[in-house]
Amino acid sequence: MTHTTTEQPARRASGAVVPVLAFAGIVVAVMQTLLVPVIKDLPQLLDTAPSNATWVLTSTLLSGAVATPIMGRLGDLYGKRRMLILSLAVMVVGALISALTSELLTMIAGRTLQGFAMGAIPLGIGLMRDMLPREKLGSAMALMSSSIGVGGGLALPLAALIAQHADWHALFYGAAGLGALSILLTLLVVPESPMRAEGSFDVLGALGLSAGLVLFLLPITKGSDWGWTSGTTLGLFAASAVVLVLWGVMELRVAAPLVDLRTTARPAVLFTNLASIMVGVSFYVVSLVLPQLLQLPKATGYGLGQSMVVAGLLVAPLGLTMMFTAPVYARLSAKYGPKVTLILGMLIIAIGYGAGLGLMSAAWQSLVIAVVLGAGIGLAYSSLPALIVGAVPASETGAANGLNTLMRSIGTSVSSAVIGMVLANTANNVGGVEIPTMHGFRVSFLIATGAVAVGLLMALFLPKPNRAPQLRASSEEDDAVVERAEEVLRGFRGRVLGADGVPVARAKVTLIDRRGRQAGAAVSDEDGSYVLAVPAEGAYVLAARAVGHGPLASSATHPGEATVDVDLSLPGEAVTA
Repeated sequence: MTHTTTEQPARRASGAVVPVLAFAGIVVAVMQTLLVPVIKDLPQLLDTAPSNATWVLTSTLLSGAVATPIMGRLGDLYGKRRMLILSLAVMVVGALISALTSELLTMIAGRTLQGFAMGAIPLGIGLMRDMLPREKLGSAMALMSSSIGVGGGLALPLAALIAQHADWHALFYGAAGLGALSILLTLLVVPESPMRAEGSFDVLGALGLSAGLVLFLLPITKGSDWGWTSGTTLGLFAASAVVLVLWGVMELRVAAPLVDLRTTARPAVLFTNLASIMVGVSFYVVSLVLPQLLQLPKATGYGLGQSMVVAGLLVAPLGLTMMFTAPVYARLSAKYGPKVTLILGMLIIAIGYGAGLGLMSAAWQSLVIAVVLGAGIGLAYSSLPALIVGAVPASETGAANGLNTLMRSIGTSVSSAVIGMVLANTANNVGGVEIPTMHGFRVSFLIATGAVAVGLLMALFLPKPNRAPQLRASSEEDDAVVERAEEVLRGFRGRVLGADGVPVARAKVTLIDRRGRQAGAAVSDEDGSYVLAVPAEGAYVLAARAVGHGPLASSATHPGEATVDVDLSLPGEAVTA
């Protein structure tokens, strides 16, 4: 099957593509923080016990964790734009279901569907990689990656305002409207990517990963209710370990796995993912602690006595600062590389939490903490997709970034459970109401600082990044970029030609390794040129195809160093549909 796109889609649409995809990311983030202002009221609103009401939040978290790597892989196989629209459509349906009910089980079903939108982040990053010229890619991916924080920061005061002055169901109608607008803008502005991964969807792998994740995240999110040493909690952790080990063994034996564990085990990918968990932990701690500290009454002796809306506005700069760090990140990364910007971001987060231990006595101090942490988290989040994209083949971008986004989600889940447990265990009981203490807030900040220290250690282990995989031979690149690729690339380069010797533009060139698996892919430039990185020395097959030409498969051996020139001549006979 030959995949084609409209003529030079990225060149026509690149100006609007980035803000539209970033808006989709912000909409997704809104789903995550939508109910934060009404968390404490959920048991009354849904007429249920507090332990049951937490499922309204847990269900979104679980479905988001499951959907993220799956939608990334489906996007690689069948089209990232198509899967992005599907993710947003499922989210809109979920929001409408939630808007029309006050019944617990129906609400949980609606919130589960809303979680599926989490796949939009890796899909958006994948679309940017496939379509944007290299000089715009860094800042665009940074904006997409930090959009989850931006949306979270902006949603808090807005959701608080709506919750205070309107029926809480209006939150879901607003979310559905945002989702519908995002779908419309994507349909109008974002073209489909020409890149496709070979192979089929790994259904068993998807089921195995989903089961393992649910078994792992469930006791993390419910452990404080069930008891951390209860048979249920420990049993689910043990079952999760067994399922994930069996899943890993199976994935290594499948020709086209959901997650390529060999790629995931590369130091550049592995340490980026481990650092991502810690960044996720640090992001969520401030989101949990500051709003509570700000809203506690002054009568406690340490509470700052602010309203729900003012507390939201004081925490909002956390998200806004993340958004403004995206262009700063692009400049820093272009000069020093994403590894350096990740380390710098981690250091700023550590400074923010360290200073926060002594800055908890006035509302303006919370604002300072939010700005400093926003800058650090923004830099760290922005670095993650660039590190992943630079370490995996183009055809695996969606799945690899999906896994990275999942790691951040696991970080936020662990953070939510641990900080919830800390605040509950250090709370004072006043008239039957549990009031968090300053000691609990400070311990939470210390835990975040520790997580950042571990993340910093992981970042230091990252190998020096090779930027070659970010260089795509596409219609968006000029000769200077190809020359840069020649300097740093270990791989194949050449031109795709027709039978008459005329260069063939927008031909898809696929690199296949000796085991028959795709190791890379590129789309030829207007002059027929292509550039492909190789993962290692050895024998490969270069397969090329283009509309109006027969397909070609050519054997080529790479010695492991430098660049090997291979021109590909396609047969001239037209391909019939």
